[in-house]
Order: sequence, then C-alpha cells, then structure tokens
Amino acid sequence: MTTYKLSPSTLNLFKECPRCFWLTHHKVWKRPAGIFPSLPSGMDRILKNHFDKFMEKGQLPPELCENDHCQNLKLFNDKEKLGVWRNNWKGISFTDKKGNELHGAVDNILINKTNKKLIVLDYKTRGYALKEDTAEHYRLQMNIYNFLLRKNGYETEDYGFLLFYVPREVMATGEVLFDTELVKMKVDVESAEKVWKKALKLLEGECPMDGCGWCKEIKVK
Repeated sequence: MTTYKLSPSTLNLFKECPRCFWLTHHKVWKRPAGIFPSLPSGMDRILKNHFDKFMEKGQLPPELCENDHCQNLKLFNDKEKLGVWRNNWKGISFTDKKGNELHGAVDNILINKTNKKLIVLDYKTRGYALKEDTAEHYRLQMNIYNFLLRKNGYETEDYGFLLFYVPREVMATGEVLFDTELVKMKVDVESAEKVWKKALKLLEGECPMDGCGWCKEIKVK
C-alpha cells in the first residue's frame, strides 16, 4: 500500500493546484521551484535565538510583553522538546492507521499560565506593510500545527499568533530597524483534518484532468 507524507507546504500546493500536487507525490513531475531566498531563513534562525534568550530568563521579549494579547502568557521552556518540534526533519507529526503522515515544524510555542494550554507562535518576515488579507495566507499552516499538537496529546487554545517583522529604516550606523505586528488568528483543527483527508483521497485516485499553467501539458502514462 502506498503511503504519503504531507506537510503544510504540500497541502498549500494541493489547494493551489491539485494536479501539480498529484504529479509531485506520484513522482511523475515536480513544479519548478524558484530560488529560495536566504534572508528569511537567516532571520528565522536569529529570531529563534532571540526568543530563546528571553525564555531562559523566564521573560517575554518586547515584541510580546507590550501586547495586550500576551499578558497572561509565557514562552514554552522545554528546550529539548522545542528543538525537536522546530526541526524540519523531525518536527511534530501524526500518522494515521494507513501509515500516512502529516508533519510540521513550528517556530515557537507560548503557554497560557492559567489553563496551561499551548499557543502556536510563527515568525514572518516581509518587505512591506501587511495587507488586509496577509495573515489569511497562513491560516492552513496554523490549523495544521494545532491539529498535530492535539493529536500528540497537547491541549491548545483556539487561536494562534503570527508575528510579522517589517524593515522600517537603516540607521547611520548600518543597523536595520524593524517594525513588528502581532496578529491573533482563530484556528480550526477540524478544517486541517478535512484538507489532509481530502488531499489523501485525491492521491489515491486518478490524476486530475484540469491543471494550471505549470502542469496542464504534462502527460501521465
């Protein structure tokens, strides 16, 4: 029996173009990838180190402690477990009865001091100010992270946070200043599970006929 390992990025592809998704996971063809920008990856590493320094002191960084949404929260302080959850090759995963796996790697986790529930915190770096629908592009990702945590026995709040960093100006000393914006998003774990199961059902069937500009000319034997 063929099994599949999926992630937030592959499920985004499923939603964008089911044919590209099917062709990729059946190893017929893979959509060409653009050059991966190294700056977001570097920022991600620096931000994790930045947050870990505050976590070790039992504090929230200024980006959070000055926000009303975070007054009763603290950073998840199991550094070993967080290291696994952050690892792109390990992360948080769930495997169904057929052997299909859903996998994701978080940036950080907060804890509600009162009820001990977990809250996913994800960092995003952008080159310009947020638009009205910017956060919406990450809804599936946040839903999946919460679905995975709950499947692993952890209670999570019905919301998560996206923390955006946007460059504002370069100082005379060469330092780059960033503005930050924290967006609170309601999460829906049932929606994540439905998308996952729908994607698996598509993979178990024939290749979709309708494709996008990338894949419509690809022939399937």
